Amino acid sequence: MADEARLSIAFLTWRDLGHPDGGGSEVYVESVARELAARGHRVQVRCARHSGSLRREVRDGVELVRRGGRLTVYPRAFWWTLTSGRRTDVVVDVINGLPFLSCLARRRGLIALVHHVHREQWRIIYPDWRGTLGWWIESRLTPWLYRHVEHVTVSESSRRDLVALGIPADRIHLAHNGLDVAAPVRVDRDDERISVLARLVPHKQIDHAFAVLAELGAAHPDLRLDVIGDGWWHDQLVESARAHGVLGRVVFHGRVPAHRRDEILAGSALMLLPSVKEGWGLAVTEAAAQGTPTIAYRSAGGVTESIIDGRTGALVDDLPGLVATTERLLSDDEERLRLSAEARENALRFTWPATATAFEHVIESVVGPRQSP
Repeated sequence: MADEARLSIAFLTWRDLGHPDGGGSEVYVESVARELAARGHRVQVRCARHSGSLRREVRDGVELVRRGGRLTVYPRAFWWTLTSGRRTDVVVDVINGLPFLSCLARRRGLIALVHHVHREQWRIIYPDWRGTLGWWIESRLTPWLYRHVEHVTVSESSRRDLVALGIPADRIHLAHNGLDVAAPVRVDRDDERISVLARLVPHKQIDHAFAVLAELGAAHPDLRLDVIGDGWWHDQLVESARAHGVLGRVVFHGRVPAHRRDEILAGSALMLLPSVKEGWGLAVTEAAAQGTPTIAYRSAGGVTESIIDGRTGALVDDLPGLVATTERLLSDDEERLRLSAEARENALRFTWPATATAFEHVIESVVGPRQSP
C-alpha cells in the first residue's frame, strides 16, 4: 500500500498472548498485527483483561486495549465498535466459537478471522445445554449474520468447514500461519524423549500421549515425555498421568520462553499432537523448525496441511495408530532423521511477513471509500 493509504485496524479477540489461556490463535493475531504495524498501519488489539494485565499498553508497535472479562469482553467490544470504533478503517472480528457481532455495528471495513470450527470442543468442554447452544450460535446464527462478510482462515480444511456451515466460498481467503524462524538449537537429541506442545485443555487430548508412554513402557523403559504449555486442565492431566502409571516419566514444564521451548523440542525425538481439532497446528511448524517431526490425528483437520504425511511427520487415525507409529519411528533412526530434515525445510516456507501480506490483500479489498462506516 502507498503511504497515504495507511489504515487504522482493530482486532477484536477474546484473549491476548499474555493471557494464561493464550495459544496459537493469539500468536497468529499478534504476529499479524505486529507485521501490519511495521508497515505503517495503526493497529490495535482489543481483548479481555486478565490477572496482572494493564488496561492499555503498546507492544511491538501494536496498541493492546483490555476491557472486560471472559464473557463481558464481547459486549464491551461491541459497544466500542458501535461508538468510537466507527472511526476505525478496518475491524477484524476474531471468531473463536463466539462472534463479537461487529457485523451488526458496521457494514464496510469488516473481516471475520476464523481458525477452525469448534463442533468437537463445544461437546467436550460443555456436554450440556451450553455446548448445544454454543454450537448452534457458531454453526447457524454466526454464518447467517456474517454471510456477507469477508473471511480469513488458516487452512483449506477450515475453509471447507466454513463452506459447509454456509459461508460462500468466494468470501473465504487463506492466510496460513507463519513462523518466527529461528536457527535450530544445538542440543543433543534424546532418542528416548518425546514431547507435546499445547495448551492444557481437554480437546488437546494430552492424555493420549500418556497412553502412548504407558503402552511403550516395556519396549522403551527409558522413554520420557515433556509437556510444554499451561492451562486450566493442568491438575486433571496430572491425575491422568498418575492413573496411567507414568507420572514419574512426565515433566510438566508449563509455559516457557520461546528459546526454552525450542530447546525442549530440539531435544525430542518426536512430538505428539493428539488434538481433536486444529485450524493449522502452529506447534507442528514450531517443532519442525527444530527438526522435530510430529505425529497427529488425521481427523484434526488443519494438521493434514501443516504435516506432509510420510515426509515431515505422520498422520494416524486413532490411538492405536498413534502408539504404533510412535514405536515404529522411535525404532527407526534413519526414517526419523529423514523426516527431521524435511520437516525443517518445509517449516522455513512459512513466515509471518507472508501471512501479513495475504491478510493485507483482504484488508485492501474491504476498505471501500475512506469514510466512517
